[in-house]
Amino acid sequence: MRLAVWLALGLMVAGWAVPAWGQPPGVRTGEVIPRDVREMYDRGLQYLASKQDENGTWSTGGPEAGPGGTGLALLAFLASGEDPNYGIYSNVIRKALRSIVKEQDPTTGIMGSSMYHHGFGMLALAEAYGAVDERALWGGEKPPRSLAEALELAVRGAVTSQKKNPLGAWRYSPDATDADTSVSGAVLVGLLAARNAGIEVPDEAIDKAIRYYVSMTSEGGQVAYSGIGGFDDSLARASIGCLVYALARRKDLPQFAATTKFLTSRLEDGGGSAYPEYTRYYQAQALFQADVAAWEKWNKLLVRQLKPLQQSDGSFRGQWGPAFNTSMSLLALALNYKFLPIYER
Repeated sequence: MRLAVWLALGLMVAGWAVPAWGQPPGVRTGEVIPRDVREMYDRGLQYLASKQDENGTWSTGGPEAGPGGTGLALLAFLASGEDPNYGIYSNVIRKALRSIVKEQDPTTGIMGSSMYHHGFGMLALAEAYGAVDERALWGGEKPPRSLAEALELAVRGAVTSQKKNPLGAWRYSPDATDADTSVSGAVLVGLLAARNAGIEVPDEAIDKAIRYYVSMTSEGGQVAYSGIGGFDDSLARASIGCLVYALARRKDLPQFAATTKFLTSRLEDGGGSAYPEYTRYYQAQALFQADVAAWEKWNKLLVRQLKPLQQSDGSFRGQWGPAFNTSMSLLALALNYKFLPIYER
């Protein structure tokens, strides 16, 4: 399974609608965050803040540069409840948001060089929308469009792409006629987050995408990558399938039960052998949505796995560039904070 073209090396795998933030920005949950999680997270954010380019992106030697990688790093700051308007990282957050909006095609609404970038960029816009004070976002610079306009345009771009696709899903190019469950997961989660933020997303678009996932899910809970068959034991794809069923409010589907069972029977598999950062990112969200007790058990294992991978500068060692590895690793830990709307059960 390839993750994306933009990950290189053949990685497989209208108006002010305020989203349902569980609490005001900058306020932590009442639950105690484990010390190891808090320390790892804070060091990781310090690293990301120190490596952000002046234009708001991260280009630390990995293939993640672009609105998708920028979006993931931005989400890492928002996910722990960092105040996007007055907090110590507010300037980092504003620069990242400006970068994502500027990279959006004003006609098609597509962000970046692939639909991976578009999906992760759309997710970041959705989670920031309603939490960021746009009066301070652009300073004296004239904005190309508001966050609401950018998010609406991104939704339109994703839906237009889907309408061109006979499978009702997405692939790397917005004009693709084939699809895969990895790219489609990035885009579909972005659409579901936009809907959660109050942006109109056609029910038909969500329903078509879920039908695609149903067709790609086996009775045993394995989720194929692309084409017919190929039901291997990919934790990443099973996690994506489980997550989109949950976020789309389709926990009634037998495929949700199957993917949940598949994941909960493999809690000690270590994040998958091929693409661990990507796998953990989705596994954390899927388990939290499907079975909190299983997530709690898995989360303790996750902390033990990640501690030795964090470097002295706060970055995380892994298969890809340090900014991507760090963002994905922090987001796997971010369920401990339970802050972003997309993490609500």
